[in-house]
Amino acid sequence: MANLSSSVFHWALSEPDRLALVYGDSRITYGELAVRTRRVAALLQERGIGENDIVALLMKNSAAFIELALAISHLGAVLLPVNYRLGAEEVEYILQHSGARLVCVDEEFRENVGSFNALVVTERDQHGLAQDTGTPHVDLPARRRKPSDIFRLMYTSGTTDRPKGVIHTYENFHWKTLDHICELGLTREDRLLMVGPLYHVGAFDLPGIALILVGGTLVVLRDFDAHTVLTTMQDEKITGAWLAPVMLNRLLLLNDSTNYDLTSVKWIVGGGERTPVERIRSFNRLFTKGRYVDAYGLTETCSGDTMMQAGRELEKIGSAGRALSHVDIEIRDPDGNPLPPGETGEICLRGPKVTKGYWKDPKRTEASFFGEWFRSGDMGYLDEDGFLFLVDRKKDMIISGGENIASSEVERVIYQLDIVEEAAVIGLPDEQWGERVTAVVVLREGASLTLEELKSHCRGKLGSFKMPRELIVTDALPRNPSGKILKRSLRDIYNPKT
Repeated sequence: MANLSSSVFHWALSEPDRLALVYGDSRITYGELAVRTRRVAALLQERGIGENDIVALLMKNSAAFIELALAISHLGAVLLPVNYRLGAEEVEYILQHSGARLVCVDEEFRENVGSFNALVVTERDQHGLAQDTGTPHVDLPARRRKPSDIFRLMYTSGTTDRPKGVIHTYENFHWKTLDHICELGLTREDRLLMVGPLYHVGAFDLPGIALILVGGTLVVLRDFDAHTVLTTMQDEKITGAWLAPVMLNRLLLLNDSTNYDLTSVKWIVGGGERTPVERIRSFNRLFTKGRYVDAYGLTETCSGDTMMQAGRELEKIGSAGRALSHVDIEIRDPDGNPLPPGETGEICLRGPKVTKGYWKDPKRTEASFFGEWFRSGDMGYLDEDGFLFLVDRKKDMIISGGENIASSEVERVIYQLDIVEEAAVIGLPDEQWGERVTAVVVLREGASLTLEELKSHCRGKLGSFKMPRELIVTDALPRNPSGKILKRSLRDIYNPKT
């Protein structure tokens, strides 16, 4: 099976001047990217890296990140992207648990890796670790991979426990890539904006470097800034992007967003949480030629398990789409029994893009499967046409007065208020009800909201037992790298242990 670098060399041979990668003022062709990949692979080899060695990247987005990912695969080593927002102790745990032999680290994060064996990436290096400075051509052949070989470890956010190392094989990655190419109709003419953090599956995989297989162009931004994103979309004639929900929301909230020419954008893939209906409806006011592709996926499946089909958006509004070609989805009860359409249960998945388990963790691997079906921990249902509707995380279901309440149902109604920028509904301990429905909201600048006003808005739209009993107005909601709101963090903040 092919390495990640194989497609780069294919296009370098047939169309070496074709644009592969844009980062800042660096415009790198496929011919140049092939040379750089071999040079970086040789650099890693000089540091003692070989087949099946684990190489961590503690880096923000850059051309160097892409080059390293390709070079690591070229050597037959294993890529380990690490969240640069983590603290030093968390980074240390991941590096030690994974058994990484080397960490490539941006200079600004150097102190977070302590005395660990490190290759420091300077500001200049961000544009390429092996830029053409007269270094002779390196003829380093690729170490060919088998489908079962590991190409990447990705540690989950650790919202419930210590981070788990998700194993991704080449089989997982290539089946994921095939599905995304087919579903999104990717071609060599596509220009993908990569602005989400590349240590996350959304940015790297949805569709991410899948575009290299068809000879397209990757446009990489180091950080997210709403105006920079729109400027880049306009100037680089971006055709597609993955955006976390909070990113898309910030674009939609800009007062001058309609001043940009965004007609090149054909699609933006979103998801990561149940998308408010109002956000979907407002999308086309900004992207007049594009469509919002609501999606659902997991780190454990290389992302993108469902996508909304073109032309079904209004008919199936509120859905995360239908399973892709090589993904099976079933809804199961707590005992693992399949549930019929319309009934809510745990979303379970199987197929060649699903992980085989967690690194060095057989117990949690076993607990995460019903036989061959991976247990997502998310609650949802399938309609008669096989479209998936997200309800909640199992742990985020609220039980009040003996009634199960999906927080997303209450959030949907709260988002109908124009003054609400973001909302999360959680259950907090209550002596009378067990848990009380609590709304935590971020308001638009200058707006105000009282609990009575919120209740008045919800009355008639929600059953009385689902009505918010407490309102908390805050400046921001805690989120993980994929944009999912961390409701556990909210529960800890507003229910301090006594």
